[in-house]
Amino acid sequence: MRKTAASGEAKVAGERSLLLGIGISSVGIGMYVPFSLVFFHHVTGLSLTVVGLVMTVTGLAGLAFMPLAGTAVDRFGAKRVNLVLYGIRALGFALYPFASSLPAFAAVALVTALADRSFSVVQQSLIGEVARGAARDRLQASTRALQNAGMGAGALLVSGVLALWGTGGFAYTAWGNSLAFALAGLLVGRVRAVRVVPPAPSAGPAGAAAAGSAGSAGYRTVLRDRPFLGLTAANFLTALGYSALSVLFPLYLSTWLTAPDSLTGAAFTVNTVLCAGIGVLIAGRVRRSGARRTRSAALGALLFAAAFVGQIVLGTLRPGQSATLVALLAIVVVYTLGELVHSPSGGALSVSAAPEAVRGRYLATYQLSYSLAGALAPSLFTALLAVDGRLPWAVLAVAALGAALALLRLERHLPAGAVHAEPPVVRDPAAVAPAPVTAAA
Repeated sequence: MRKTAASGEAKVAGERSLLLGIGISSVGIGMYVPFSLVFFHHVTGLSLTVVGLVMTVTGLAGLAFMPLAGTAVDRFGAKRVNLVLYGIRALGFALYPFASSLPAFAAVALVTALADRSFSVVQQSLIGEVARGAARDRLQASTRALQNAGMGAGALLVSGVLALWGTGGFAYTAWGNSLAFALAGLLVGRVRAVRVVPPAPSAGPAGAAAAGSAGSAGYRTVLRDRPFLGLTAANFLTALGYSALSVLFPLYLSTWLTAPDSLTGAAFTVNTVLCAGIGVLIAGRVRRSGARRTRSAALGALLFAAAFVGQIVLGTLRPGQSATLVALLAIVVVYTLGELVHSPSGGALSVSAAPEAVRGRYLATYQLSYSLAGALAPSLFTALLAVDGRLPWAVLAVAALGAALALLRLERHLPAGAVHAEPPVVRDPAAVAPAPVTAAA
């Protein structure tokens, strides 16, 4: 019999190892992502221009590889593919300090990029493979919190390494990354998948359509599933908002508000601390409220929209520096709450809406919405910002509102087991039968 948490949710076999592995690998990611161009420039000795070009080309190749990763998950299982990707990342970072020539760096960067880009697909599939019901929402929230905390810790760690050893410390950082990914893989290897009986064909429109031909049709099954494609499109609209803090926010501060760049660091710090500190708490409150995943994800999108409208108001009034600081931090808090409400529910919704047999392909399609939004955001935001500093926020607010409305409309068309964190409780009639009436004395 499986253990249960204090809330009554089923515990995942090896859950602590899974979360510890995710936290450790996030430390490794935080050690190089904030400094990626400089990191690889010093590790390989190549020019920044060459490094940037190689990273762009290999990153695009990684996007093209994502559908193949989804197919591999369906064929071999998410856990096996997850371990392979951890191994590739560990090997790649171990080799980076020796890849001083352009061909060697391009080869190592390509293989590592294929693993990095596909990892989110495989990790989401792994959560679906090892957890059911509300446990998926809990793991989504815990994963998000650990990723933020780990990346923050990794950034601080590499800062200390560079302070001690200078730019030569980048090589030690690469080997530290390799060790982190290897250790994370060993920990994730202790997680066990949940074996369940396949759902009946009447589970819902999406499940019924995929039940007969899921194993053989591949991506044709995904493309015929209109509710899931609608869910993916709605997520693309929200994913544009996820790119706002890292891409649009710094440009908006410097060009439209003419505020000091230090506010960007303050905003990122507030976002990271809140995600790591109260992410699990917020997600737990939402989960225990019994809210449907579609509705809680829609609420997160509405909070995004409120934050974006706040930026429009701030950009119109343009108060003094002190008032701008207070207003910006308040807006970042609202934005972060939207992220904390939307992310666990949206992630669990996508995992649960995907049929078991083709979950990898479904989630590869879903994750493309994040990748496409991230690729389009820089050019979209800069073009709109050149017209008017408030225009990109207006577009993001409309997109977030559209995502919220789409989620509410899709609620009736997605499988019931995906919309609800827990299946409806069916009481045994015998258990609630009235007690026999006895004659009065």
